[in-house]
Amino acid sequence: MKTIAERLQSASETIAGLCQMLNKSPSQVQLLAVSKTKPVEDILEAYQAGQRLFGENYVQEGAEKIQALQAYPDIEWHFIGPLQSNKTRLVAAHFDWVQSVDRFKIAQRLSEQRPAGSAPLQVLLQINISHEQSKSGVGDEAALFALAEQVNSLPNLTLRGLMAIPAADLDEQAQERVFSQLHSLFSALQARYPQVDTLSMGMSADMPAAIKAGSTMVRLGTAIFGARAKRAET
Repeated sequence: MKTIAERLQSASETIAGLCQMLNKSPSQVQLLAVSKTKPVEDILEAYQAGQRLFGENYVQEGAEKIQALQAYPDIEWHFIGPLQSNKTRLVAAHFDWVQSVDRFKIAQRLSEQRPAGSAPLQVLLQINISHEQSKSGVGDEAALFALAEQVNSLPNLTLRGLMAIPAADLDEQAQERVFSQLHSLFSALQARYPQVDTLSMGMSADMPAAIKAGSTMVRLGTAIFGARAKRAET
């Protein structure tokens, strides 16, 4: 069985190989290690192997891990799960990034609840590109740009880009088509907001298509930490 360090190295080599084929620098694609349901010890093992970006889906669990790892201030914590309004305070207090902002009420609460003296919370807007009822996200382009304008006006947030989770059952051509649409929206957002630089798309099953289409951040969980136990939100 491979160690977490070995899996990280393998993932990094895969990303570098894909970038080389596309004449991109590997530095253009960041790896977010999705550590939901995994213990602090696993995160530390990944940290010791050089990983610094970690993604959590569950508010309470993520906040507890961040508190437990306060001695490692160079970890960059990303909240990537659906966010309810009654959980925004914990996220605003503990995380560095929120990738799953999909409505103004959530953004407004995050800005209001960001502790005084903290750096602005870095925000990605989640778009439901496949229009799946089971997934969160802004449903269309007009709503996306309306939300972007609202988020950009909030004092304690910095708009950085887009995040999406396309349907899992797409074939390669469909993956490429969806990711191309996402990159077009990302480019349009960049044209309006110069600070926008992050397109978070691509996981284990669709990473090649995502990187080909211009992803700047891929989210890998099982490929790094192994299989997860299912759990309920807390």
